[in-house]
Amino acid sequence: MSMESVAWDQMYRRMHAPEEQRAFSLTTARRILRFARPHQRRLSAFLVLSVAAAVLVVATPLLAGRVIDDIFAGSPPRTVILLASAIAGLAILDAGMGLAIRWLSARIGEGLILDLRTAVFDHVQRMPVAFFTRTRTGALVSRLNNDVIGAQRAFSDTLSGVVANIVTVALTLLVMLQLSWQITLLALLLLPVFVIPARRMGDRLADIQREAAGLNASMGTQMTERFSAPGATLVKLFGRPAQESAEFAVRAQRVRDIGVRTAMLQTVFVTALTLVSALAVALVYGLGGWYALRGQLDAGAVVALSLLLTRLYSPLTALASARMEIMSALVSFERVFEVLDLRPLIEDAPDARPVPTGPVAVELDDVRFGYPAADKVSLASLEEVATLDTRGGEEVLHGVSLRAEPGQLIALVGSSGAGKSTIAQLVSRLYDVDSGAVRLNGADIRGLTMESIQETVGLVTQDGHLFHDTIRANLLLAAPEAEEEQLWDALERARLGDLIADLPDGLDTVVGERGYRLSGGERQRLTIARLLLKQPRVVVLDEATASLDSTSEAAVQAALTAALQGRTALVIAHRLSTVRAADQILVVESGGIVERGSHTELLAAGGRYAELYRTQFADDPAPVAA
Repeated sequence: MSMESVAWDQMYRRMHAPEEQRAFSLTTARRILRFARPHQRRLSAFLVLSVAAAVLVVATPLLAGRVIDDIFAGSPPRTVILLASAIAGLAILDAGMGLAIRWLSARIGEGLILDLRTAVFDHVQRMPVAFFTRTRTGALVSRLNNDVIGAQRAFSDTLSGVVANIVTVALTLLVMLQLSWQITLLALLLLPVFVIPARRMGDRLADIQREAAGLNASMGTQMTERFSAPGATLVKLFGRPAQESAEFAVRAQRVRDIGVRTAMLQTVFVTALTLVSALAVALVYGLGGWYALRGQLDAGAVVALSLLLTRLYSPLTALASARMEIMSALVSFERVFEVLDLRPLIEDAPDARPVPTGPVAVELDDVRFGYPAADKVSLASLEEVATLDTRGGEEVLHGVSLRAEPGQLIALVGSSGAGKSTIAQLVSRLYDVDSGAVRLNGADIRGLTMESIQETVGLVTQDGHLFHDTIRANLLLAAPEAEEEQLWDALERARLGDLIADLPDGLDTVVGERGYRLSGGERQRLTIARLLLKQPRVVVLDEATASLDSTSEAAVQAALTAALQGRTALVIAHRLSTVRAADQILVVESGGIVERGSHTELLAAGGRYAELYRTQFADDPAPVAA
């Protein structure tokens, strides 16, 4: 590697090194070795070849010096040709070893990335919903991208670099000292002139680079929010395109100014270091030539010393920054392990069993529950805050008991924030209760497998989330093996068949981010079609028809009535007209059930339900029939 290449490389590493550096941890080292164990054979071969390549770095200059000496000594042409052939052979061998090292490096590095990414992705999928409500998505994705790649670099670059550079420096110094200890020591005196500016200029450029990174992150955040369908709509509604453009331009201009300044600093820095290295080589030629003319040194030794010097500064400079690289890799590993160390709140018990077969009864027995505090489910670095919010853990459900017999429809009504959606999430086991129990067919769900609970309970939420994919793919989430006829049947029952059939691409129509290419009602009906396709034994509808107009609501209610036949259902509703025919209506207020009974019984009681009913239908004199 040339002096200029080393200068650029070291400067880049310092500019992009993380600000946070920690002391080396043996625990972290052991965990790293566990991840490296599947690649230990390739790692061994990789290190052996790296050491062999370092030996070749020293051998080539020595042969070049021999060629010069033989030319001056008038040796037979055959000798010079043999030496030149040896140099060519070493070059070919070095190229072949370089390819092998690069292949091993890529295999180890990419394999490690695969292992780390899949481990983090699988672990994150097991985290509770509270984790995702607190975590910034960009920060979490960064762990899967930037930090994983930073950790991988520890094996593919840092490890081999440190080993190869130590061998290269040791062999090169040994040979140079044998050739001329005076010239070697004098050349080493110039090393601080090369290393110290690299560290100082690198730190200065790192500060500038971090400022640019912050500005780029701000621009990225602004673009992400403003380029989404809701964000673009909000900007247009409030007439702020000009102001948004001006704010973006200020940040972009600052990044431009930093870019110009960075480019000039980098050029001055690399030019200066290249000049220092050239002066060092000139020193070797000058002093070595003087010794050679006085007969104290062979001409070939002068050439060998100059070539060895160019091979000495590069690894010495790299080793001077080795600690920084190791600490940077350690930080990346620890940031990955930090996510892996977050313990999922919900896991299958060792003796977990499937949900009992047959129609399912749902029971909540004296359930008490509070949403977990931030320190139980999140990290400050993932929320991008200095310290985690200490609030949380307050009880939101206070001794809730209910029972839905197989095939019954139980309705939950009440004020916003009363705890209705929390009950729905507990039945789906998105959270576990603090005390009491949630039971399916008499079995506590904490003793049941998550897979069987997910097959048994189907939940439709108010927002009707869809992936940026085709209608077919969004439906197949519920039943991956479903046939074409089953997909169309579910769409027909959700009153979407004609609409989808009229689309140019039919089932292969892409719905857009969060389904925004569909109307709110169409989006919600598609999520209901997905539920119908799943055919769960227990159905939980959390304001599932809130986004529908009266006509669509009546149509979907008819579809749901047919779909719910023989199934246990919990329906959370704001529109009381949709639940008047429920087998039992529960009124939830302040985390507890304050009333229960049929529609007629609750109206006759004149309590909270009657108050809600009168208030709602005072504004809507013509409610939709359930």
